[in-house]
Amino acid sequence: MRADQVIIEPVLTEKTNGMRGGEKNKYTFRVNKKANKVQIMEAVKSLFSVNPEKCSIVNVKAKPRSSRTKSGIRAGNTAPWKKAIVTLAKGETIDVIEGV
Repeated sequence: MRADQVIIEPVLTEKTNGMRGGEKNKYTFRVNKKANKVQIMEAVKSLFSVNPEKCSIVNVKAKPRSSRTKSGIRAGNTAPWKKAIVTLAKGETIDVIEGV
């Protein structure tokens, strides 16, 4: 699997923005469901030219959603996805995500 197929997009929320700053130095990505920790760390290293130290993976479950339409309420679920939290070496940042 190529590096651009492993990492789908960065996850940018208030919580993940707080994890990026300071001593934590953690970045969160939405990744391919079939990717493992080694593939994710290699993809981050090749795409962003940084040295990842650690990788944690979380399988995010589907959440129930409903919408109101003319014909009534339609119920369904969001799609499940895989999230990777990558810790970088001290002093390194990913400039693309930081906006520098």
